[in-house]
Amino acid sequence: MKKVYILTISLGMLLSCGGGGDNDSDFITTTENKAPTTPLKVYPLNNTLCVDNAVKFEWNESTDPDNNSVSYKLEVSETNSFSSLSYNETSNATSKIIVLPKGKAYYWRVKAVDNKQAESTYSSSSQFLTEGEGVTNNLPFLPVLAYPELNAEIVGFSVTLSWTASDVDNDTLTFDVYLDTNSNPTTKVSENQTETTYTASNLTAASTYYLKVIVKDGNGGITIGQIWNFKTK
Repeated sequence: MKKVYILTISLGMLLSCGGGGDNDSDFITTTENKAPTTPLKVYPLNNTLCVDNAVKFEWNESTDPDNNSVSYKLEVSETNSFSSLSYNETSNATSKIIVLPKGKAYYWRVKAVDNKQAESTYSSSSQFLTEGEGVTNNLPFLPVLAYPELNAEIVGFSVTLSWTASDVDNDTLTFDVYLDTNSNPTTKVSENQTETTYTASNLTAASTYYLKVIVKDGNGGITIGQIWNFKTK
C-alpha cells in the first residue's frame, strides 16, 4: 500500500507540470503608450501685435517616448478660458497659418497628439492682437483674473481682488470695477483707478459675487472684460 500511494502522488505532479506548458502562449506582454511632450510656443508670444493678419503660429517639435508619429492641435479663442473656439486646427508640422480678422484680440495654445491618441497637456496660452486697418490706437487686451481663482470660495467678509492688463501701445491704463451679486454686475464700485487691485469689504456670507473690469487706455480705447465670480463661505 505504501508504494502505490507514492506512485499516485508522482503521477499527479507530472500531469500538473505537463499541463502548465500548454498555457505559455496565453501570456502577452503589453507596453503602455506614453504621451508626447508638451510643445513650446515660438510665435506669437504674449502681448504680440501681429501686423499681418495672416498669422503664422509656430511651436517647437514635441518628442514621443515611443517614437510614434505626432500631430498638433491648435486652438484660437477670443477668451482665455477657451470655452468657445474661433479656430480649432490640426497640423502635422510645427506651424500653421490662419487668416484672422483685423483689429481683434485672441488667445492661442497648442498640444501634441500621437498616432495612438495619447495627448500631451496644452501649452500655456498667449494673447495677441491683429492690427486693424489704419489704426493709430489699439485696444487694450482683455484683463486677466489673478485672484481669487474663478469660482473660488473665500473665507471672511472682505477680499482683495486682483487682475492683470496690458496694451500693445504701452498706454497708461485705468480701470472701472463693477461688483455685486447680479450675474451681469451693474454696481460700479470704482472708477478710473490705476491700480490692478480692488478690496471688497462688507460681503455677505453664503453669496455669489460677480466681478467685471473695464480697461481704458486714455485714447478712446475701451475693452470690457469677462465676468468673473467667487463665493463667500
